[in-house]
Amino acid sequence: MTSSIQDARWGARLWGALTVLCAVVFLDALDVSMVGVALPSIQADLGMSTSSLQWVVSGYVLGYGGLLLLGGRTADLLGRRRVFLAALVVFAVASLLGGLMTDGTLLIAARFVKGISAAFTAPAALSIITTTFAEGPARNRALSIFTACGASGFSLGLVLSGLLTEIGWRWTFLMPVPVALIALVAGLRLLARGEERGEGGHDLFGAVAVTGAMLLLVFTVVEAPKVSPVRTALSLAGSAALLGLFVLIERRVRHPLVRLGILRSAPLARANIGLVILFGSYVGFQFVAMQYFQNLLGWSALQTALAFLPAGLLVAVTSTKMGGLADRFGTSRLIAVGSVALLAGYALFLRVDLHPSLLTMVLPGMVLLGIAFALSFPSLNIQATAGVPDEEQGLASGLLNTSGQVGGAVVLAIVTAVLTAGTGGDPIVRFRAAIIVSALFALIGLGVALTGVRQRPRVPEAVEERVLEAA
Repeated sequence: MTSSIQDARWGARLWGALTVLCAVVFLDALDVSMVGVALPSIQADLGMSTSSLQWVVSGYVLGYGGLLLLGGRTADLLGRRRVFLAALVVFAVASLLGGLMTDGTLLIAARFVKGISAAFTAPAALSIITTTFAEGPARNRALSIFTACGASGFSLGLVLSGLLTEIGWRWTFLMPVPVALIALVAGLRLLARGEERGEGGHDLFGAVAVTGAMLLLVFTVVEAPKVSPVRTALSLAGSAALLGLFVLIERRVRHPLVRLGILRSAPLARANIGLVILFGSYVGFQFVAMQYFQNLLGWSALQTALAFLPAGLLVAVTSTKMGGLADRFGTSRLIAVGSVALLAGYALFLRVDLHPSLLTMVLPGMVLLGIAFALSFPSLNIQATAGVPDEEQGLASGLLNTSGQVGGAVVLAIVTAVLTAGTGGDPIVRFRAAIIVSALFALIGLGVALTGVRQRPRVPEAVEERVLEAA
């Protein structure tokens, strides 16, 4: 597969292959969010504490983010189609096992394995697209469709979860199984064979070091309220040491997991930071909102899901148009506007109380968050992969997805620590404090986005490519 598709008239087989890839990224995103509404039911059924409950989300996110770099590199080396289909089989099996678990620890383990499988499907799927469609309008169109499916899966997963949780929370784990199997059969027929493999080897030591650093970091943040400051400081130092070891390995190993030179690209760096903020702050906010709506206000799973519906519908309807807007206005401007919407959405939810207004808080807040995702998510993907050589598309895709998943795990850990600190106090105060965490991250994201706008008021793709090539 080479970057040769430029004609706007795509054939049926090409559309079919794109549909398979979009279906799987939809499932990956769906699985991150769909468990959200089911968390209170899982907690009640399995007797899990709030701090352990967040690992049902973080277990998947960490498996996903921890091995995404290895997944992207593996796709480049062994063949994107082969890696994509093999990981899809593991995803289906792990989904089935997750729905059958009766112990919280085993459920978290199944989620971790499921996240690992997604760490191989996601970069393989994205790199198949970016090596199939020529950079410019054709690739932007394909990426906008692809990222729209991912964003829609994440947003609409909340709604679907509400419906399934009314039947039983296990169905939120079992539902992806038949969809994954259908995608597997279709992928065997529609995805092109015989793509060239890259040269080099696997950097397993680097993968172990960076995964260990992230696991220790999140565990440290979650456990910080319950342990001594000295232990927290030592754990943070250990995480930093593992991250330093990872950098050292990458500088010396013959075939690094991450070619550090790729990080010199300012647009790519901003895109990765942007996804840390966008996904991380929203995962944290979603966790807080689920606890607020269901545990404090007593809403049903379906009512909670419907509260998120405006954001999901907005993303599903508008994200496919973002490729054209990126061609016209440049990715940096779209990301900046999306960052403003994200911050404004969180600011509205700082007004949480025992009698929230649907018309002045919940609805406009969700609409603003939907606008943020619709504008930012496709633009970040376009910005991160523009100008990257075909042989490193898996790496660029893995880096971007890793940023999002690591951001989700770390911010969720911080939010959970804030939410569970001083549990005997006023719950409204704790909910507001947890939402402030997401808002502060959004504010940082806005600052980063504005640096891109100041440097380049408009970012045509040709300019984007030259900047990246120069880097």
